[in-house]
Amino acid sequence: MSVSELYSQYTRVWIPDPDEVWRSAELTKDYKEGEKSLQLRLEDETIQEYPIDVQKNQLPFLRNPDILVGENDLTALSYLHEPAVLHNLKVRFLESNHIYTYCGIVLVAINPYEQLPIYGQDVIYAYSGQNMGDMDPHIFAVAEEAYKQMARDEKNQSIIVSGESGAGKTVSAKYAMRYFATVSGSASDTNIEEKVLASSPIMEAIGNAKTTRNDNSSRFGKYIQIGFDKRYHIIGANMRTYLLEKSRVVFQADDERNYHIFYQLCAAASLPEFKELALTCAEDFFYASQGGDTSIEGVDDAEDFEKTRQAFTLLGVRESHQISIFKIIASILHLGNVEIQAERDGESCSISPGDEHLSNFCRLLGVEHGQMEHWLCHRKLVTTSETYVKTMSLQQVVNARNALAKHIYAQLFGWIVEHINKALHTSLKQHSFIGVLDIYGFETFEVNSFEQFCINYANEKLQQQFNSHVFKLEQEEYMKEQIPWTLIDFYDNQPCIDLIEAKLGILDLLDEECKVPKGTDQNWAQKLYDRHSGSQHFQKPRMSNTAFIVVHFADKVEYLSDGFLEKNRDTVYEEQINILKASKFPLVADLFHDDKDSVPATASSSKISVRSARPPLKTSNKEHKKTVGHQFRTSLHLLMETLNATTPHYVRCIKPNDEKLPFHFDPKRAVQQLRACGVLETIRISAAGYPSRWAYHDFFNRYRVLIKKRELANTDKKAICRSVLESLIKDPDKFQFGRTKIFFRAGQVAYLEKLRADKFRAATIMIQKTVRGWLQKVKYRRLKGATLTLQRYCRGLLARRLAEHLRRTRAAVVLQKQYRMQRARQAYQMVRRATVVIQAFARGMFVRRIYHQVLREHKATIIQKHVRGWMARRHFHRLRGAAIVIQCGFRRLKAKQELKALKIEARSAEHLKRLNVGMENKVVQLQRKIDDQNKEFKTLSEQLSAVTSTHAMEVEKLKKELAHYQQSQGEDSSPQLQEEVESLRMELQRAHSERKVLEDTHTREKDELRKRVADLEQENALLKDEKEQLNNQILCQSKDDFAQNSVKENLLMKKELEEERSRYQNLVKEYSRLEQRYDNLRDEMTLVKQTPGHRRNPSNQSSLESDSNYPSISTSEVGDTEDALQQVEEIGLEKAAMDMTVFLKLQKRVRELEQERRKLQVQLEKREQQDGKRVPAEQPKNDLDLDQDADLAYNSLKRQELESENKKLKNELNELRKAVADQASAHTAAHGAPDGYSLLLNQLKLAHEELEVRKEEVLILRTQIVSADQRRLASKSSEPNINARTSWPNSEKHVDQEDAIEAYHGVCQTNRLLEAQLQAQSREHEEEVEGLKAQVEALKEELDKQQQEISRLTNENLDLKELVEKLEKNEKKLKKQLKIYMKKVQDLEAAQALAQSEKRRHELNRQVTVQRKEKDFQGMLEYHKEDEALLVRNLVTELKPQALAGTVPCLPAYILYMCIRHADYVNDDLKVHSLLTSTINGIKKVLKKHNDDFEMTSFWLSNTCRLLHCLKQYSGDEGFMTQNTAKQNEHCLKNFDLTEYRQVLSDLSIQIYQQLIKIAEGLLQPMIVSAMLENESIQGLSGVKPTGYRKRSSSMADGDSSYCLEAIIRQMNSFHTIMCDQGLDPEIILQVFKQLFYMINAVTLNNLLLRKDVCSWSTGMQLRYNISQLEEWLRGRNLHQSGAVQTMEPLIQAAQLLQLKKKTPEDAEAICSLCTALSTQQIVKILNLYTPLNEFEERVTVAFIRTIQAQLQERNDPQQLLLDFKHMFPVLFPFNPSSLTMDSIHIPACLNLEFLNEV
Repeated sequence: MSVSELYSQYTRVWIPDPDEVWRSAELTKDYKEGEKSLQLRLEDETIQEYPIDVQKNQLPFLRNPDILVGENDLTALSYLHEPAVLHNLKVRFLESNHIYTYCGIVLVAINPYEQLPIYGQDVIYAYSGQNMGDMDPHIFAVAEEAYKQMARDEKNQSIIVSGESGAGKTVSAKYAMRYFATVSGSASDTNIEEKVLASSPIMEAIGNAKTTRNDNSSRFGKYIQIGFDKRYHIIGANMRTYLLEKSRVVFQADDERNYHIFYQLCAAASLPEFKELALTCAEDFFYASQGGDTSIEGVDDAEDFEKTRQAFTLLGVRESHQISIFKIIASILHLGNVEIQAERDGESCSISPGDEHLSNFCRLLGVEHGQMEHWLCHRKLVTTSETYVKTMSLQQVVNARNALAKHIYAQLFGWIVEHINKALHTSLKQHSFIGVLDIYGFETFEVNSFEQFCINYANEKLQQQFNSHVFKLEQEEYMKEQIPWTLIDFYDNQPCIDLIEAKLGILDLLDEECKVPKGTDQNWAQKLYDRHSGSQHFQKPRMSNTAFIVVHFADKVEYLSDGFLEKNRDTVYEEQINILKASKFPLVADLFHDDKDSVPATASSSKISVRSARPPLKTSNKEHKKTVGHQFRTSLHLLMETLNATTPHYVRCIKPNDEKLPFHFDPKRAVQQLRACGVLETIRISAAGYPSRWAYHDFFNRYRVLIKKRELANTDKKAICRSVLESLIKDPDKFQFGRTKIFFRAGQVAYLEKLRADKFRAATIMIQKTVRGWLQKVKYRRLKGATLTLQRYCRGLLARRLAEHLRRTRAAVVLQKQYRMQRARQAYQMVRRATVVIQAFARGMFVRRIYHQVLREHKATIIQKHVRGWMARRHFHRLRGAAIVIQCGFRRLKAKQELKALKIEARSAEHLKRLNVGMENKVVQLQRKIDDQNKEFKTLSEQLSAVTSTHAMEVEKLKKELAHYQQSQGEDSSPQLQEEVESLRMELQRAHSERKVLEDTHTREKDELRKRVADLEQENALLKDEKEQLNNQILCQSKDDFAQNSVKENLLMKKELEEERSRYQNLVKEYSRLEQRYDNLRDEMTLVKQTPGHRRNPSNQSSLESDSNYPSISTSEVGDTEDALQQVEEIGLEKAAMDMTVFLKLQKRVRELEQERRKLQVQLEKREQQDGKRVPAEQPKNDLDLDQDADLAYNSLKRQELESENKKLKNELNELRKAVADQASAHTAAHGAPDGYSLLLNQLKLAHEELEVRKEEVLILRTQIVSADQRRLASKSSEPNINARTSWPNSEKHVDQEDAIEAYHGVCQTNRLLEAQLQAQSREHEEEVEGLKAQVEALKEELDKQQQEISRLTNENLDLKELVEKLEKNEKKLKKQLKIYMKKVQDLEAAQALAQSEKRRHELNRQVTVQRKEKDFQGMLEYHKEDEALLVRNLVTELKPQALAGTVPCLPAYILYMCIRHADYVNDDLKVHSLLTSTINGIKKVLKKHNDDFEMTSFWLSNTCRLLHCLKQYSGDEGFMTQNTAKQNEHCLKNFDLTEYRQVLSDLSIQIYQQLIKIAEGLLQPMIVSAMLENESIQGLSGVKPTGYRKRSSSMADGDSSYCLEAIIRQMNSFHTIMCDQGLDPEIILQVFKQLFYMINAVTLNNLLLRKDVCSWSTGMQLRYNISQLEEWLRGRNLHQSGAVQTMEPLIQAAQLLQLKKKTPEDAEAICSLCTALSTQQIVKILNLYTPLNEFEERVTVAFIRTIQAQLQERNDPQQLLLDFKHMFPVLFPFNPSSLTMDSIHIPACLNLEFLNEV
């Protein structure tokens, strides 16, 4: 291809620019060879003429096509040169925010100066296991490649991270180590990976500082070796350090800081443990404040110091050593503040004796104050004969002090590194290692000194190693593809290295000058000029005699020789070191011991010396034995030997700007670093050969448009590619055909892209021409049709106008006629309406008059009616009020009496209702008492009659006396009597008047009170109405809020439930993982010991094997009630409440206690009778007292007995009631309905109330007996007095007639009241006795019925047991006969034998028919205890799912349940416990053995769930029995509650489900990326872009590890068929596919977010098609309700986002409204990654992405970029009862379960 073809019109080129380094331009006309200039148009539309050197023929660099811009790999560019590399990095960094880019084997990392969310755990797992070219460039990809090569090639690896200060070297190395720690983990429980990461904050604190270029610059180099064992787990680590910048301890430039540890310690100086350090703020110390500002924006030194201390602790540094380290660091600060005073002579100086800082320095280091003060200002000179002590000048003392401070810090730095290595050291054998080298990059400043010289020397060595490695890889690639190898000339920097390190080189001359007693920097510089002036890499500056220039591979660097000798010697005086050696602190003394100053260890030693930057002391001349330069050269050689023995991986860190601005790109600084770090050298080496490489099928897919149709008939793609290239590119040297790839020279791919674009452009023009012609034809047809339509409409319009005129004329005539008629009609209607109105008003007036008269009469009648009614009601109310008052008084009296009687009656009746025994005696006693009271009543009646007769006689006597007195007085006393009568009458009238006044007052007050009560009631009613209205308003107002709140609460509850379920299942998963680990460790121990031992049960319910956890509830009789109660307390009411025998036994115990009480009562009566016989008969006077004492003794004993019995029963019942109440409340809360628990609780409450009532009645009866006895004694003692009295004491006195009458009436009234009370009491006693008798009889009958029922049930139970035993015997007999018959059938020796066997078979069949064996089969299977292991082996451990094909699904679960049911039927709890435990352990063993077998795992998941459903369905709980048939209810468990085992089986089901998902994901995951993203489901849709050095998975040959969507669908079909055939619950199948579809979504979306090559429009179309195929598959399998499609929503929206238009703000709004399932980071990431596959597509602009970010900034999206593909939804196992009955299940013979007997 000629130059004129390349530099044609519209070709874009790169021209140099002083500001932007390179600038893009476009040719305005074709270039012809020989022309001296190019006509260019810049991007700002300005025209420029670019001159060309005709002799050198240096044309400007060509620009790559836009389709190649932004590539992940710089070597994928067609034109490989500096401007193309710089532009590609700039576009990726600024427009796509991609900080990583590949450049061949080098990873270029640009510091973003901003925290990016691309280093999380999800990103680590996304890159783990991936090929390096399959994902976007990342530091994790380099780390994964190193880890993979270490495991695959079993060769040590190295990751070399380089770059200048502030480029991000330390962060990159930290992330690489973090990746290894996360992916590999540790081999033991020592958490070595945490210790490796913990070393970073320590090394940053003591080795990093703020510089003008970086706030956290590493001022030393380090190489960390991470050791791995054979399983590639981290077992240890080791660290080497290089060239610590000690001068920073004593000097910092402007705007720089000392090492971080000094400022961290000052920030924590206020802590109590650091008071003795005597530190203040950092500004107070000279060594920490020379740079000005002592703080860093955004950095908290105190917080960082706490992290440093935590890291020390994690690495095992004791607290005492930490305090010693901080003391040493603080002493350095104090040493810098020591004030040195110069003397007058200027040759000596001194330190004030009271210097506080020197005192603190000596105290913190434990040295003598006086000696240190002396030797800081003096030095010792040793000659052959004498030793002199010489004073030093001020500058010499300051230099000596600074040298001491630097030496102390360097020694401490080495000690810390050594102890870090000890903490990271391991005793295990190291199999391989990965080294991470974090070393300074090439440096050049305005003033370059010894440190920059050493750094650039190290970079020269590293660049040499890098060049040789790149050249070696290129050579291997060419030989692998069998391409002729031609020697590529590349830059070799060995001459520059020889200049520095060869004999008599720069370092040798420097060491020689250091040995000269009075050597100076000027003399050394002169020697350099003399020796190396002829070298091409050495130059002398024109204007200086103390500087020299070294031409490095990156640039020329001018070094100033001042200070080289001093820094190389690193002089520290021996006297000062000896003082420190004599420190009283062991750590300080150890730092300066002689054995610490040895030469660094060799590379083969396990412990690497940390003295690489610190030469030792000389003992004779007070100087170090070896110079810094010599020691650095030695350590550098060791490093290069290590790197050469490993496979290196390169990371080049670039600093985009010096202002530390986020995402700001300075082209000058970037290109300077690209030249220095070797990236451009890699490009140059690649460009010298065949940099562009294409696989044959990729080339075919990309450039098939250039292939002719007849060539496409050939099936060999290689042949097609050969013929096409030979026809398109005439020069055969421009390309080479390898085994699997085509190699192109630089620029050829761009030429092919140009041809492809021209082809597309021509086709586009043809399409556009045809489409435009078609559009014009359509436009003409439309115009012609429109013209015809217009003409037709115009003619129609004229005809319609004429018709309209005729119509209007006729309409006018009609309107005139109608108008005239309307006016006449209106006049007539007006007159008629007026007449009607007048008539209406007149008639209305007359009617209203009549109406008003009738209305007045009616109202008068109503008023009269109401007045009369009111008067009648008032009269009635007065009468009724008086009657009510009287009635109320009387009724109150009666009510009190009835209330008292009813209370006694209620207590007695209640007592007799609940008491079932012991009531007869009480009734007899009460009858006796009633008889006694009747006798007393009769006695009192006789006494009353006697008193009445006496009273009558007295009254007659008084009357006679009154008559006699009146006769004797005669007429003389009549006036007085009349006066008295008058006065009495007056008083009576006055009393009547007062009474009337009182009654009126009472009536008035009563009316007022009633009125007030009515008002209050009315007011209360109003208040109630207002309250109801307010309540209604509140309810109406809060109805919507309540509904919303309830909906929110429901959603929150559901979410919390899902989270809780997820956490629980994660715990189950973690437990299973720990259990697996435990099993592995146990197996390893077994293999090591090779001795049999007891094996623990690994089940998570191994404790279930303990008998104490599952005691049996036997139906056998218990000895006594105390044992039953104790059993209830031990096993819990959860099982005891289900057995009513406990309550019956309790009642039995009550009856027994009652019988014992009766026996004791009989014995007590006998003793009383015996005691009564012993009493002498000669004491008749004391009989009454003795009887009373005996009764009291009897009553007290009886009371004590009853109280003790009641107390005992009360305690027992309280305990039982409490337990039952607890269980009942829990059960009610769980099921929401009362059941047997609540019934039992009610019965116990009634029994308790019965005992309480019984106790109260005993006390009441005792008090009644005592009171009756006292009344009887009192009546007996008072009876003689009453009979003897014949007159009252006042009978002799004069009594008035009125008084006598009133007294008589009072006595009569009293007698009537007494008589009424006695009659009422007698009636009450009679009614009470009758009621008690009836209740006692009813209770006796009920008790008899219960006892008869119990005995009947017991007899029936015994009969049934006997019948069962007979049936079992009969069954065994029939089985034996059946076996004999089958043997005979199998023999078939003769026809006679056959006939006999047939006859016997008929007989047996008839026998089976008679016994009705099928009907009697109860769905239980019996086995012997010794056959349990055989049962588990045949049914669980050795069972193959294929053996049960065609049988009932989940058959093992049914068989196991039938065995459990039989054990429950015979009440054998040990058998149930053993069988379930063995089954669970067997299932776990099978799953562990087949941990990658989907069919086996699915089989046992279905059986475990079915066994769980059976235990629920037949548990007896009403909630699980709603769908059971009557036959299935007969198969429920009778004795045991297996709730805890149900929980164990549920946990086991969760573990099996998680294992099933893990297996399915393991099978699907390798297919997902290839099938969903890479495979062309729609042929010809996707195009392939050029690839670089890194091989992508899409570039693999056809058929190599590639999958299509049909493979995923076939695999899921297999999963679905297996689960359906094995009877897995449909709900679980839905959850399985929901989980699998989520995994497909997560893996696909994560790869989409991390791969630039698949973010295109065609990929979006492929994704939409693939997702639709998956949705169709879900609908075809009736799985669309599983929610699987919803889990694919993020992927669906990502596919739509790839296809949407991305230009205008309307497009941005559409994207924001559509992509709701994607986070903001994911949307922006996809837009940044979006890559057009051809030049006709436009890239997404940065402005459009910023618009998207602005519109989405209100979203509260999570910060996580990638989806967690390991996330597992919580699984639910809904209850799914079986419709099968146990007696309908047939056991196939293939299971070998002949030992099971059907029951």
